[in-house]
Amino acid sequence: MKTKASNEVTLEFPSRSSNEGFARAAVACFAAQMDPTLNELEDIKTAVSEAVTNAIVHGYPESIGKVLVKARICPGNVLELTVKDRGRGIPDVDKARQPMFTTGGEERSGMGFTIMESFMDQLTVRSALGRGTTVTMKKKLAPRMKAGK
Repeated sequence: MKTKASNEVTLEFPSRSSNEGFARAAVACFAAQMDPTLNELEDIKTAVSEAVTNAIVHGYPESIGKVLVKARICPGNVLELTVKDRGRGIPDVDKARQPMFTTGGEERSGMGFTIMESFMDQLTVRSALGRGTTVTMKKKLAPRMKAGK
């Protein structure tokens, strides 16, 4: 069951590496309304970069497809981020989530999911071969004291 969001935004763009920076900046701008700390904002940007890069590199290794990014503000000051592709899918999600595992060749570190997990409070990965992958991440932001209270 989906949690009701107080605000949300959805972006869709071609799986070109040049769009990773756009997704990172757009999500950071959206999250700014939650008044995150600089550290929280950097964590969010890093996790989005990893998820979008995975979708581009692994979801569509030999073609250009669509990447969908959704950001939602949920009750309890929780930011929920979803990155979805309709690419080739992950044969073994548990194996793919292990540190240092990669299907992307020597230039890939295999640390994408590990980095996402370390910067976010919750990470869920759903994938089906030939149908794509959906990564959902959640981060509870620290409540900030309002001036004068």
